[in-house]
Amino acid sequence: MSNNRRDFLKLSGLAGLGLVASTVSVKAEQAKNDILRQSKRTSSQIFNMSGYAAPKIDKVRVGFIGLGMRGPGAVNRMSKIEGVEIKALCDLRAEKVAQVKEKLKGTKHDPDEYSGSAYAWKKMVDRDDIDLIYIATPWDWHVPMAVYAMEAGKHVGVEVPAAKTIDECWELVETSERTRKHCMMLENCCYDFFELLTLNMARDGFFGDIIHTEGAYIHDLLDLNFNKDAYQDMWRLKENYRDGNLYATHGLGPVCQIMNINRGDQLDYLNSMSSADFHMAKKAEELAKEDEFFASYVNKRYGGNMNTTTIKTKKGKSMMIQHDVTSPRPYSRLHVISGTDGYAQKYPKPGIAKGHRWHKEDEMKALEDKYTPEIVKKVGDLAKQIGGHGGMDFMMEWRLVDCLRNGLPLDQDVYDAALWSAVSPLTEWSVANRSNSIDVPDFTNGAWKENSPVDLSLQGGGNTKVIV
Repeated sequence: MSNNRRDFLKLSGLAGLGLVASTVSVKAEQAKNDILRQSKRTSSQIFNMSGYAAPKIDKVRVGFIGLGMRGPGAVNRMSKIEGVEIKALCDLRAEKVAQVKEKLKGTKHDPDEYSGSAYAWKKMVDRDDIDLIYIATPWDWHVPMAVYAMEAGKHVGVEVPAAKTIDECWELVETSERTRKHCMMLENCCYDFFELLTLNMARDGFFGDIIHTEGAYIHDLLDLNFNKDAYQDMWRLKENYRDGNLYATHGLGPVCQIMNINRGDQLDYLNSMSSADFHMAKKAEELAKEDEFFASYVNKRYGGNMNTTTIKTKKGKSMMIQHDVTSPRPYSRLHVISGTDGYAQKYPKPGIAKGHRWHKEDEMKALEDKYTPEIVKKVGDLAKQIGGHGGMDFMMEWRLVDCLRNGLPLDQDVYDAALWSAVSPLTEWSVANRSNSIDVPDFTNGAWKENSPVDLSLQGGGNTKVIV
């Protein structure tokens, strides 16, 4: 975490206690200016990682860092992919490492164990027999671990969000370009079935010119965030002291691919607005009455419950991205595509339209038969069987391994990791400044004008088998 970020959090805490003084106001103004500086930062591109095909790796040797909420499932799924060798497991807690290794008994995988200190992962990364580092840790560790791994000659898959500050986003980009190592943010929602279907339809021109898209992460996680056993040191709850779209990438990633962002178009500027907090402070107070553990979470300044962000692209298109993890409402990522010729919407029920009426069931079936992409035809049924959010996690991991084994460009590169992650700190600035607009950095340094769209064909690959 940068010093600027620490200052910002300290200031937020002081403001919540009504202790803001003139020195704090000066620091707050400095924090505002810092992110404005970061958003306008530019640098010369060292090497274009978009479309970059790294040398083939027949056997992908993997080390995992973080075995809490997401890591164990990833280890299990990756163990079922041909050409993967799980070499090492790392977590701060030795018992977590032992539990995950135990579940690999009976497979070909016999990973070494790393634990016991905050930097045990460095010993694992320093090994010369690992090709890919899979990072599923608390967010503050993502960039330090990813940068260290790339500098050590490893490709990186890092959970969302890849970074928390604009400077961190630039650090990922510059390190990936300099080392020519992939840094893929593991945005699984890009591999969900309807998202892939609509991406293929957009590629074929079904929607015409895309005018507007919508994405979201609307998920009632109030109880989970206050669960003492869910996240070590309550780190996920503490992220909610920030005010903005803290988890933008699930909704943003799929629609960015549909709009060819970083590959033919680019985000230009955004505006963001948050509601007040009607849930989190109240929840902390209620829990503290029964359990003094929660007393330290009372009188904190929590971010607003619903954040709505609007984004304009360089080519005049628009997006609306939302975030709400506290309100009692059905899960939704929205996933709306509105074009000159057609429309699609995923929630509450997947639907596609050409005009005023939704396509009927038989029409939807015909569209699925025509536009289901090759990756779904290849491993979709197996993905559903193996699991991971209905199969999208497995398809993401299978595709990553298949690309590495066949020397293919990744569907998500470091520019996507940086750009999609950067939206969160930019929304924080906008919320703090009466929803004023702020420019979105171009992490491709202009290369978006020539970069090719994501290839859905599996051409040159698709030959990695699944072990069930």
